[in-house]
Amino acid sequence: MSAHGLHHVTAYSGPAQRNLDFYRRVLGLRLVKKTVNFDDPGTYHLYYGDEAGNPGTILTFFPIEQAARGRLGTGETQETAFTVPRASIAAWMDRFASHGVAFETPVQRFGETVVRFTDPDGMSLALVGIDGLGETTSSEAIRGFHGVTLRLTEACPTAAILTDVLGFTERAREGAFVRLGSDAKLGGLVTIEAVGEAERGRPGAGTVHHIAFRAADDAEQEAMAARLRERHGLSVTEQRDRNYFRSVYFREPGGVLFEIATDIPGFAFDEPADALGEALKLPSGLEAHRARIEAVLPRLD
Repeated sequence: MSAHGLHHVTAYSGPAQRNLDFYRRVLGLRLVKKTVNFDDPGTYHLYYGDEAGNPGTILTFFPIEQAARGRLGTGETQETAFTVPRASIAAWMDRFASHGVAFETPVQRFGETVVRFTDPDGMSLALVGIDGLGETTSSEAIRGFHGVTLRLTEACPTAAILTDVLGFTERAREGAFVRLGSDAKLGGLVTIEAVGEAERGRPGAGTVHHIAFRAADDAEQEAMAARLRERHGLSVTEQRDRNYFRSVYFREPGGVLFEIATDIPGFAFDEPADALGEALKLPSGLEAHRARIEAVLPRLD
């Protein structure tokens, strides 16, 4: 049984170099994989995470040079939050100010200190200060995901999927927000904001394409998919090999695209752990087209 929780979050962005500069140089995340969108190989797929590329730390992007900005609304991921040491919050606000990052005054949410900010494409992000995270190479470093907030018409149908299939339990309520948690140390929280009938979101730069939840292996993933079909009447895709994990997808009742991704084989599958993200990696079926693909992808520094 895996530690249930988020595996990764995938979003759209504008220019790839701007995206890389922000997430690697401003937020200090590691580029753990540089590959392409397997369904659109003329577009990068960039993966950021902790030093080892652990599940629960991975934020990925499809960067599109001339992408129109999306619009947040119901039926999508409203906010993606990272965990940092609580004592580092002031240092992070200083860092944001020095880099011209738009951020808000800290607030208390479910008893935790939260600083909301946006990336260059307007993606809604947050830092959540937590005590007792343990030491890393930096006392201020982002440890991984705290969780995501979903903006939905109603909470109950989605909460049923999270609790019955994905290993979450209800933890707390605060106004229109319902918080569900899992046993995962990172990426173990999903908060649902129930807003009733409201304007739907529009995909584009700065919006989330899908969120992925963890399965230890193929057997656990299939058991979860079977439960979705048999107990909830949901349609689940066939398994798709993403090289670093294997995935199935479904649309949850509130309209958000969910994925179940295996923890295996991981990001060191095709390059050494100390060289993650350095070379452009392609799936075997695209290797014959490498020269053409590299010719259309923008250069990254």
